Amino acid sequence: MVMFLFLVVALAVVVAAVTLAVVGGGDHGPLPDAAPERLVDHLPPDRPVSRADVDGLRFPPAARGYRMADVDDALGRLGAEIAERDARIADLEAALAGARAAAAHMSLDKPAPHHEDERP
Repeated sequence: MVMFLFLVVALAVVVAAVTLAVVGGGDHGPLPDAAPERLVDHLPPDRPVSRADVDGLRFPPAARGYRMADVDDALGRLGAEIAERDARIADLEAALAGARAAAAHMSLDKPAPHHEDERP
C-alpha cells in the first residue's frame, strides 16, 4: 500500500512539473508551436515548370500522408511528359522558324509582277 501511494505521489509530481514547464515556461512563455514541414524545393513561381524542377521536387513524409513510391512514380511520369512536351514545342518552333525563313527567301527571289498596262 505504501508503495502504491509513493507511485501515485511521484506520478503527480512528474505531471505537475511537466505541466508547469510547458504552460509556465518561465521567462520565455509557453513552448512555441512547431513549424509545419514544407517542401524543401519549391516550384518556380516566375517561370514554367521544367523536368529538372519535377525531378528535384521532394515532399516531406507524414505519418498518414502518402506513399512515397506512388508520389515518386507520379512525379517521374509528370517529369517525362513535361520533357516530351518541351521537346515537341522546340521542334515545332524550329519548324515554324524554318518555314518563315523559306517563305521570306521565296518572296525575295520572285521578280516584281510586271503589268502590261504600265508604260515606261
